[in-house]
Amino acid sequence: MRALAERDGLNIHIDSAGTGDWHVGNPPDPRAIAVARDYGVDISGLRARQVAREDFARFSHIFALDADNLQNLRQLAPADASAELALLMDAVDGRVGQAVADPYYGGPEGFVQTWRDVNAAAEALAKQLS
Repeated sequence: MRALAERDGLNIHIDSAGTGDWHVGNPPDPRAIAVARDYGVDISGLRARQVAREDFARFSHIFALDADNLQNLRQLAPADASAELALLMDAVDGRVGQAVADPYYGGPEGFVQTWRDVNAAAEALAKQLS
C-alpha cells in the first residue's frame, strides 16, 4: 500500500500491526521479503508491532486479514474508537467477506497468492482514495 500511495501521490499514513505479540520486533518472513522484492518493493526494514489502543483513534480505517483477527480487533477496540473496522478483501469487488490467503505454513507459492490478495485490495483502496 505504501508503494501504491507513493505511486499515486496519496498523502496517507499506513501502518501494519498484529493482534498478537508473538512477532513483535521481528522483520517480515524471509519468504514475504523475497516475494515483495520480486514485485519491486523492499519490506526488509519493517518490524512487527502489536495493535495499540491508540490505533483505534489514530487511524480512520483498520483492516483485518481474516475474520478471527477482525473479531480480535473488535474486542480490543476501546468504547470511544473512531476507526472503521473491516476485512481487507471487502475492498475488492467479488471478495467481500473473504480472508487474505495465509501462507505461513506452506511454500513460497502461498506468499505469491498473499501478495496478489493484498495488492488487489491496495489497488482498490488507492483507486477509492484518488
